[in-house]
Amino acid sequence: MAVGILVDCFYYELGHSDFVHSFFSTISYHLEKDGWGAKYPLLMNELYNNKLSWDDVTVAKANLIEIEQELSKYSPELIVWDIDDISKKPPWGEKISPKVTSLANYFATADGKTFFEVILTALEVAKEDKCDIKLHKL
Repeated sequence: MAVGILVDCFYYELGHSDFVHSFFSTISYHLEKDGWGAKYPLLMNELYNNKLSWDDVTVAKANLIEIEQELSKYSPELIVWDIDDISKKPPWGEKISPKVTSLANYFATADGKTFFEVILTALEVAKEDKCDIKLHKL
């Protein structure tokens, strides 16, 4: 099932729901030592579970930039496929593109954009159009 970000009538596809969950699992596991949403509640709780208000976009954008910078310090083999069962591995195993150099660029869309690029674009549109943003399954 494909998951993307919906801002008003604009849809920004990320990828399969397992891959999107892995993105958030990786963030929480490596960067939120006190548990899911403890450090980045706007992205990890509001956006992931419901919707992010456009009023919170500025803070969420700063958080996302910080997350990208932090994940750039982690090698791709430190991927967390599912925070609820960290023994799970991606279906492709360790067969990844040589272009993937860290967890910051591990998560990419079918057209090659990183999740960070796509989410930042959606956040900018949400702020400009004063629209809430939500994860949406197709």
